[in-house]
Amino acid sequence: MNNPADRIYERLLLLRCQAGDETAYSELVERYSPRLRYFLRRLAGEADAHAVEDILQDVWVDVFRGLARLVDLGAFPAWIYRIARDRAVRRLRRRQLPQQPLDDGKQIAQPDTEEFAAEDAARIHAALEKLPGEQREVLVLRFLEEMTYEDIARVVDDPVGTIRSRLHYAKRALRGILERNNEHD
Repeated sequence: MNNPADRIYERLLLLRCQAGDETAYSELVERYSPRLRYFLRRLAGEADAHAVEDILQDVWVDVFRGLARLVDLGAFPAWIYRIARDRAVRRLRRRQLPQQPLDDGKQIAQPDTEEFAAEDAARIHAALEKLPGEQREVLVLRFLEEMTYEDIARVVDDPVGTIRSRLHYAKRALRGILERNNEHD
């Protein structure tokens, strides 16, 4: 959401929500739910749509309870994704899944400058599923949610340098998965 008019409208929407406008809150839910749902599916690795919906409902309850205390309305996207991330992490801890390492030590081919075409979107989304959660998370936030490094750092509570590094390795790993998939096709 880089459009200045859209950012201004969102801030007005948030102000209306803070004033108790239920219609504004419903619109906010409509605006963010599809993107949050996608983020949660990728982060939590949930194939179960009901589990993702449960997490999403919890996120919106937390947003409803905390929105009145949000002072910096420009921080809303990072704030809501932080809530979503925390909810997904809690669910993962309850499931007690083993964490995948960020880097398995294997060298991945250097990326070239070729851009992905629109028809490759399905392959990219499938490849995202094969990445460790931390890598998948930063890629979704950076390239699908168009968050800055600073906003991503706020969401995941890590330094900006760590985010840059994680993105670097995530892009390399994603490219490697896509290249291996191309070799098998």
